[in-house]
Amino acid sequence: MKTTRKIGIVTTLLVSFAFASKAQTNPTNAGTSSDKEWRISVGPEVGIPTGTFATNYGWLFGGSVQLDIPVLVHGLYVTANAGYDNLIAKKNVPNINVQTIPVKAGFKYFIWNDLVYVQAQAGVQFLGNKSDLNADKAAAFTYSPSVGVLLKLAPKNYLDLGVRWEETAGFYNGGEGSGGNSYGLVALRVAYSFGL
Repeated sequence: MKTTRKIGIVTTLLVSFAFASKAQTNPTNAGTSSDKEWRISVGPEVGIPTGTFATNYGWLFGGSVQLDIPVLVHGLYVTANAGYDNLIAKKNVPNINVQTIPVKAGFKYFIWNDLVYVQAQAGVQFLGNKSDLNADKAAAFTYSPSVGVLLKLAPKNYLDLGVRWEETAGFYNGGEGSGGNSYGLVALRVAYSFGL
């Protein structure tokens, strides 16, 4: 029940941001960015684990930096993302926080007015505290589809708000460990983006 409530909170935030962004756009603000513009975004992330992983872990806190590179098709970008995530263990269980360094690449495509986008990324989660968790592997495959909005603040300055669902393979060869066989999460990213 607690996980369902957390997912509801994150979903409510995403819907609120989407409505706020639509309310702030007008014909003079349409087309918030240039499709030839390289962009870098930096920002914090907060999330909640899903599935059985939510039994032992409560929240994810982290941050990431992302490079968006335009390609030939209008509104389509190649992305490269790296960051740091800390999954917080619940106090009522003897688990240790899971600290990872995600490195991902993928595509971002603006589906409406250079404002609303969908994004898909895949890559590797490197486990920062493998020995503390007695994990078998130091890295695991991860993938994350997401949706978001890009709000123009000033020329070449934006607020990038995105929500992603992420799934990561386990850091253990078999059986249940501190990190489980695999884990999923829903996360919100609030980033400052600037054009190069």
